[in-house]
This record gives sequence, C-alpha cells and structure tokens, in this order.
Amino acid sequence: MRDRVAIAGVGETEYRPWGGVTDRSEFQLACEAILAASADAGLSPHDLDGFASYANDRNDAPRLAAALGCAELRFSGMVWDGGGGGVCAAVAHAAHAIHAGAASAVAVVRALCQGQFGRFGRIGGRAPGRQAAAPSVPPGFAYALPMGLLSPAAMCALIVRRHMHEFGTTHHQMGHVAVAARGHAQLNPRAVMHGRPLTLEEHAAARLIADPFRLHDCCLETDGACALILVSAERARDLRRRPVHVLAAAEGGEGAWGASLYTHAAPAPPYPSANLAPVARRLWAMAGCGPADIDVAQVYENFTGMVLLALEDLGFCARGEGGPFVEDGKLAGPAGALPLNTAGGNLAEAYVHGLNLVLEGVRQMRGESTCQVRDAELCLVAGGPGVAPTSALVLRRG
Repeated sequence: MRDRVAIAGVGETEYRPWGGVTDRSEFQLACEAILAASADAGLSPHDLDGFASYANDRNDAPRLAAALGCAELRFSGMVWDGGGGGVCAAVAHAAHAIHAGAASAVAVVRALCQGQFGRFGRIGGRAPGRQAAAPSVPPGFAYALPMGLLSPAAMCALIVRRHMHEFGTTHHQMGHVAVAARGHAQLNPRAVMHGRPLTLEEHAAARLIADPFRLHDCCLETDGACALILVSAERARDLRRRPVHVLAAAEGGEGAWGASLYTHAAPAPPYPSANLAPVARRLWAMAGCGPADIDVAQVYENFTGMVLLALEDLGFCARGEGGPFVEDGKLAGPAGALPLNTAGGNLAEAYVHGLNLVLEGVRQMRGESTCQVRDAELCLVAGGPGVAPTSALVLRRG
C-alpha cells in the first residue's frame, strides 16, 4: 500500500461546544463534511463508492450513499469500539479497499453530535432535554462500574497515576501538552478555543476532574463532523489539490490488554502505557522511517497524561521519559522540536473523535496549516492512547 493511495480532499463543518448544533441533525453534518471534502478534491459525491468510519458512528454507509446520490456502493467499513483508537484504522481500511481494487473513491467520515443522543460516558443517562435511548453498556464495563469507574477520565487517570508513581511524571509536565495545544488554537479560527489562551498557572489551578486530571487535561466536548476522500495515488495526480500519500498505517495493540480502559490489565508487561508500542513497530517498518524523521505529529489527546505515554510508545523518547520530553517548548509549533497537534487537537480545536487530527496532518503536508511547519514532508497521526485497538498513520507530502 505504501505510496499507492492518497488523500485527495478534506472537509468539515463548523465546530461548536457540546449541544451547540440544534439546527441540523448529526446525519446532515456527516453529509455536509463529505460534500465539502468532495468539493475540495474536485470530485462529485456521485463519484464516491465507499465509506469508512469507526467508534460505531451512527451514520451508516447505505444511508450516506443514498443521500449523496452515489451511483454504486462497493465498500463499507467500520472499526468497532475502541473509541478514538480507530481513527487511523478507518483511513487504513479505506486505503486497503482502494489498493485492492474494491473501491475507487472512499470517504472516511466521523460525525459527533452527542447533544442529540446519549453521551459517551454518561452511563445509563440521557442527553439533557432529549428522549433518546440511553447508550448501551459495553460488556467490559462489568469490570469497571462496580468499582466506580464511570468515565474514560477515571479509567485513564489510573494509568497515568501509575506512570507518575513509577517514573516521577508530574502534572506540570502534562500542562505543556495543554498549553501547546491551546497556543496552536489561537492561530486557528476554526478552533472552539480560538481567542482563549491558556497558561501553565491556569492549567494547574483548574478544577479537578479525576486525579491527576484537571479541567484542561481533558479533551473538549463538541458537535461537528469532518471527512476526507481517498483515491489511488495515480488518480490523485489529476485532481484539484496536492495529494497527500498514505505512507504507512497500522492498528491493533497488546492482546493481553483487551478493552484496556475497562479491564486495566496491570499485570501485563506494557502497563502503564498507551498500548501503541506494537502498532509503532509495524508502522515504522512499513514506512521505512522512524520517529527522528517526523516533521510534525498529530497525537490523539483524550487526556494530556496519555499523550506522554503515547510519545514513549511511538519511540520519540524512552519509557518513563515522556514527562521531561515535552518540556522546554518541544511541542510548540511551528518551530518546536516536535510540533504537536498544530490546529489545537482534541484539547483546543474540537473533539470529533480525532478525525480532525488527520485533516490537520493533510493540511500540514499541503502547506496550508494555520501553524505551518516549514518544509514538512512527513506527518505522524496516532489514534486514541490506552484503548484497544488503537492505530497510527504516516502521511507523506505528494
């Protein structure tokens, strides 16, 4: 698959705080994002013959194909569960379908409008003012609910707290992730947190959510949708925009983890980690490059502390050194040693289960980011840390 498939178009709706979209349905947002991505690529939505998504996205492929007027539906793919871990895997599945000849133009889409549905993490609850059915509870929660683990924040807090105990990681170090993301959002008018900068002092003083996470350690809750269009690299050369090649993609994780946020397999050798190390080994082998070659990175931030573990697993620093690694402005783009989440990421741009991170990677490779890294040729995108399965991509400038 290496360099055989390209991202030809990207599109998104506006991003609003949780519950902020009341004038359209979540399905309409998905269609809007796909239409925008198709226009960006110079394609008609009728040209699409495949759809891919993840995290049990509610907008199924047959309904999208019918609404968009697709001539034929040849491929549909869903990366089940894993939350934001599946973001890069969905792109990979679309790329595999094109490379195998199963489809010619695949849209990867994620729409998230939780104000219209039961909210992720609201166990047994309903969206305020809505009559939607409560979300189903995954089987793994049988291990978590009796112990009071009612949210991803509490589940990831256990992993990070263990990392702090073993390696001396500090909450101040996590603050560098949050402050860098918020700084990048000040350059991005699309970002929900545009116009709202953050200091390390404000990060440290915010209210506690789940020890050690405070308010600004946690990803946003937003409404919105985004999409991207993949075609063969050969076809992409004749389309409207500069193509961005999918150099490598990998998904999975340590088998012993299972649904790691629920079961917390503490006896397993990788614990505490982001469950990205086995994915990273296969990713770098496929890409023919390594962490030192990456110009800019988009790493899923469900919580700041999990980013430190992800950077370790991905090979940017040794195990236990994620905290010191992010200090001294390394993450602040565009001139940092490793510019991270240059549109603001899940912490400051929007939370669309991380697909907006892939869009920002594409913009970096096109030279169109609001926080552009000079002469960037390779971008790493990594999915949700601490979940199973998770996934990662390496994008290359075309």
